[in-house]
Amino acid sequence: MFMHGMLRSMSEEYAVRAWREVLAKHATAACALERELAERHQLGMSEFEVLERMVEGGERKYRVQEIADAVHLSQSACSRLIARLEKAGLVSRDICDVDRRGIFVCITEEGHARHAAAQPTHRAVIGEIFAPSEPIRV
Repeated sequence: MFMHGMLRSMSEEYAVRAWREVLAKHATAACALERELAERHQLGMSEFEVLERMVEGGERKYRVQEIADAVHLSQSACSRLIARLEKAGLVSRDICDVDRRGIFVCITEEGHARHAAAQPTHRAVIGEIFAPSEPIRV
């Protein structure tokens, strides 16, 4: 019983340390991406992620909720973000022909160009932060 309890405790300790390392890496990456993407490309991290998902998905229309789910934002936060991207000319919104209440979002040529310019910055930042390092110590 003692050995099982000790192993469980070690496993929990490892999980907690791993979780804290994930949180720290995420915070470091988010801050660095916000700074670098804003300074170099006038994009926020979430704005870049929306453009990235749209580019990866090919030339198609996206519902706002579909984008929100993909980038882990609420629908209202995603709607505000899309409004900023639309104002910047990076996406366009169209009303769904079938369901007039539905809105589709499409990436524009300018959106493709801004994404292509920002992608190397994004990859450099995450590559630096998530480069292999020492294993987690318990």
